Amino acid sequence: MSSSIPSRVKLVDVGPRDGLQNEKSPVPAEVKIGLVHRLQAAGLTEIEVTSFVSPKWVPQMADNVEVMAGIERQPGVRYSVLTPNLKGYEAAVPTRPDEIVVFGSASEAFSQKNINCSIAESIERFAPVVKAARAAGIAVRGAMSCTVGCPYEGEVAPERVAYLAGLMKQIGVQHVGVADTIGVGTPRKVQRAMEATLQHYGIDAVSGHFHDTYGQALANTLASLEMGVWQYDTSVAGLGGCPYAKGATGNVATEDVVYMLHGMGIETGIDLDKLIDAGTYISDFLGRPSNSRAAKALLTKRLG
Repeated sequence: MSSSIPSRVKLVDVGPRDGLQNEKSPVPAEVKIGLVHRLQAAGLTEIEVTSFVSPKWVPQMADNVEVMAGIERQPGVRYSVLTPNLKGYEAAVPTRPDEIVVFGSASEAFSQKNINCSIAESIERFAPVVKAARAAGIAVRGAMSCTVGCPYEGEVAPERVAYLAGLMKQIGVQHVGVADTIGVGTPRKVQRAMEATLQHYGIDAVSGHFHDTYGQALANTLASLEMGVWQYDTSVAGLGGCPYAKGATGNVATEDVVYMLHGMGIETGIDLDKLIDAGTYISDFLGRPSNSRAAKALLTKRLG
């Protein structure tokens, strides 16, 4: 095994937020809380819980305050929330998030379609949010979307990724996630996007966020592991997609990534059986099978 491959990996489960935000029928707050509790019981120490966005745009997250209030917090677990603007941040603060997430796109067209402003304008909008959070001692993570491809403008050049990472660094974002929002990335392209990001951030402040639309998410995770990247966003049961990217299927399933990592002798601190239970819990509620291949295989084995 290459010496640059990390011996331990940290996973951020984004299922409760990124995973559930596109569900058409409402998921009650108690189910979301139940999912968070099962994820932390499985050993997840980073959970993206909800977002403070206008309920007009994302009705699924209208119960954000109730969900944050209902979680029985465990020491050593970080609970993060997405805050797209100062209004969202101010609504989030009383719920005591450990970390806030802001987002920007490496694609100009995606930025316009998604948040109706240019990349530079979106960063200006986030600057006061980041400043306020840092002053309050709340950690700040930046999600960089469309780092390898965009549904509107096709391939995204690594220079655009470096540009966005530089802007995030300038406003004080502490950690950035390199996201393949529509899942079109392949290993070399993802490595180039990572390299562009590493011009501005150290290896400990960068994570991967890969969608499995074309079945490339595990390959892209491995390609990033080979560069020494040791933090990844994943989604239990492969929940999620992107409301502004047609045909983009879910985030890579946490179960599949854990199965791969454990098979490589990489520690995660996660109990795969309990993780599969968490995925089954939410999939049963949604009335459909899990999108995780490892979960499906291991559940079949359990029945055997």
